[in-house]
Amino acid sequence: MIETLRKRFQENMDRHPSVQWQTVEALLQKDEKMLRALSMMEESGGEPDILVMNGHILLCDCAKESPAGRRSLCYDREARLSRKKNTPAGSAVEEAERMGARLMTEAEYRHLQTLGEFDLKTSSWVQTPEEIRRLGGAIFCERRYGTVFTFHNGADSYYGVRGFRCVLTVE
Repeated sequence: MIETLRKRFQENMDRHPSVQWQTVEALLQKDEKMLRALSMMEESGGEPDILVMNGHILLCDCAKESPAGRRSLCYDREARLSRKKNTPAGSAVEEAERMGARLMTEAEYRHLQTLGEFDLKTSSWVQTPEEIRRLGGAIFCERRYGTVFTFHNGADSYYGVRGFRCVLTVE
């Protein structure tokens, strides 16, 4: 996983111009949980890479489209359990937690979009504010017409083109 990440890091220097690979590698070498999470992100199609946002190093999914191995999921456990028919195989929040990661925030998603064009054919669940979730909704983002949009849906909805993007914060 370290070699895959190193190669992606070197191929996409515009995503992290202020970060040295040696710094990242040293942090990864001593964090087995993070390496396991990165491997799961990679295996499910996330293509993780390094981003810098507000002075913090983030490891996040940078696949052009929402990771193929993480689609057709509702938002969270509560939404999954509330479905009476056609229950999805899982939920975005549960899967991210199982992987040892978390969903991207809307701000992180918008930052990612400043570094390229992502989700031109798919969409990605993002962390939903508690007040929206309490009312049964959840939010997702996508890029269309050269613009990043944030939308809402019932948290129990799921679509073949909607997945989620993971983030790990490097301390």
